[in-house]
Amino acid sequence: MKIKLNIAAFIGATLISAHGAVALESAPVLDMDTALKIAGGCRALAEAEGWRMNIAIVDRGANLVVFHRMDGAFLGSGGIAIGKAKTSANFPFSTRFVGELAYGVDGATPVVAGLDEVDGVIAFAGGLPIRAGEFHIGGIGISGDSADNDEACAKAGLEAVFKDMK
Repeated sequence: MKIKLNIAAFIGATLISAHGAVALESAPVLDMDTALKIAGGCRALAEAEGWRMNIAIVDRGANLVVFHRMDGAFLGSGGIAIGKAKTSANFPFSTRFVGELAYGVDGATPVVAGLDEVDGVIAFAGGLPIRAGEFHIGGIGISGDSADNDEACAKAGLEAVFKDMK
């Protein structure tokens, strides 16, 4: 009887594991082609506006997929762009929203006091999560101009592939 229960448990665990593997395989991932299209959308807006940007795109594990420093972009902004991308990959929020959580809005008390002191968290605009339908698949971070312009550039990158991401 004990052997039959162990076999049944093994088969049940195998079926559950197999089902989980299928679910993982069906989740979309951020591939290089998509990341390059996003970077191209950012670059197009930046060039049109005369902005010199650092563009970072990471996957859902916050691993760098694409980094592009436009000619004349601040060298120190590269790390900021990567930090913004990682923040929006690690949390499904814009870095602007992270800033609102950390500092409050219009003088209000911060929702998450000390969030801005967490290592690797960027709490100002320019980073956006990358989504494919309901799935959070990565983050984009832009740095090199004002926070508002950085965010506008990130949005332009996402809009460049929006139709493909539904």
